[in-house]
Amino acid sequence: MPEITLLSVEQAREGFEFVYQGGAPPCRTCPYRHACLTLDPGRRYAVTKVRAVTHPCALQETDAHVVEVTPVGRPLVVEARSAVVGSQVEVARYPCRRLDCPTWWICAGPALPAKQRYRIEAVAEGSAECRIGRTLKRVDAV
Repeated sequence: MPEITLLSVEQAREGFEFVYQGGAPPCRTCPYRHACLTLDPGRRYAVTKVRAVTHPCALQETDAHVVEVTPVGRPLVVEARSAVVGSQVEVARYPCRRLDCPTWWICAGPALPAKQRYRIEAVAEGSAECRIGRTLKRVDAV
């Protein structure tokens, strides 16, 4: 069964990608919140199908289409021993202040959620560089 949510008419097109941020105050009383607020906050999604059904959206102040979405993979770094295709890993921002590190944005950067579970889809060859000496692998995860 596909994951569904509601997106504004302008955003509801196949291939559109977004990061789900969670519900907002106008969503608390919305009669469609159980269809709309089903995704994982902080995760990136892509629209795979736009359904013909529309509903009024108090947050967007316009009509919203029902859309089918799928999670989009993102690059991450994980401990080398955890980098196994198909495995589940919990990733959180690492407390690192080495902004000059080439993997800082996918290891400790502000774009990462505080803590989230991912499934590893692919593991890159070789080690990922770490300026504080951790043994890391670059992976694509959903």
